[in-house]
Amino acid sequence: MKTIGIIGGGQLGRMLAMAAARLNFKTVILEPQADCPAAQVANRQIVGAYDNPHALAQLADACDLVTYEFENVPVDAAETLAASRPVFPPPRALAVSQDRLTEKEFLASCGIPTAQFRRVDSQDDLVAALAAFGGEGVLKTRRMGYDGKGQRVFRKGDDPEGAYESLGGVPLILESFVAFEREISVIAARGADGSFAAYDPAENVHKNGILHTSTLPASVSSSTAAAATRAAKAVLDHLGYVGVIGVEFFVGSDGSLIANEMAPRVHNSGHWTEAACIVSQFEQHIRAVAGLPLGDPARHSDCVMQNLIGDDIETVEDWLKTKDALVHLYGKAEARPGRKMGHVTVLKR
Repeated sequence: MKTIGIIGGGQLGRMLAMAAARLNFKTVILEPQADCPAAQVANRQIVGAYDNPHALAQLADACDLVTYEFENVPVDAAETLAASRPVFPPPRALAVSQDRLTEKEFLASCGIPTAQFRRVDSQDDLVAALAAFGGEGVLKTRRMGYDGKGQRVFRKGDDPEGAYESLGGVPLILESFVAFEREISVIAARGADGSFAAYDPAENVHKNGILHTSTLPASVSSSTAAAATRAAKAVLDHLGYVGVIGVEFFVGSDGSLIANEMAPRVHNSGHWTEAACIVSQFEQHIRAVAGLPLGDPARHSDCVMQNLIGDDIETVEDWLKTKDALVHLYGKAEARPGRKMGHVTVLKR
């Protein structure tokens, strides 16, 4: 029985460990927080920082291959592990996704349109970039931002004074506004043999920068859906990727696509797959990294996935009474504002 190491102990690691167990794999979690959500269902947890040399050595000794559940794993740590164990997705995918400027440049190199962007390394750079975009745009930290954190929106007439320092004086990127009608994402997988499988695009709605719902089918044409799938495949092929990825897009009124970002891991907007597909994104990822055949990504039902965030956890009993609803809770002890506590997927027969 092979053992899969998973870096990161949150809900995504938890669901990967559950999928791995169904396919007869053991899992070892590396996570600094003891009794993390993933450790509650895994075979073992190594408590340690993601870049701790002793913890990394323990992980390498304990497993046959390594994957990860979030994109802010230190690249050096992934490369250290890759010297002795297969690491999937490849460390290069981490390096690309961790820096928003690098990510935009990479997507452009794949022939995938993005919003206009400018590098911002000083207050003067910000002033010049805003002038180029007509005084508007979204200023973001290049690294470590997620769920709307590390961002500031500029509208015409807004004073940029002090904005660079307000985001920590770190490398930033200014992105132009994009006119769009909806947001979609494609969850896709690539095997080590180059095999490819993509789930149907989900239509996503965010609240306060956090994903609220993912709806299937998305309100897009078949040609738009196909273009999004082709773009996701281009990303996977360019990276020599192994595993599941999530690629987010803005959809224009004419059906055109603008890539927003990529996440080299299983993705929140793919949680619906555990209820509406025979093979979930989590099982698909385990299949890919373990060298097994990819599963059929076909959807057997329409559905809506809704995140349970913060106090939403108090609605669980109502959801449990809802017909055709799959409730998945993450084992987190404390509900806090903005914290993902679980999700519900309601099938539409």
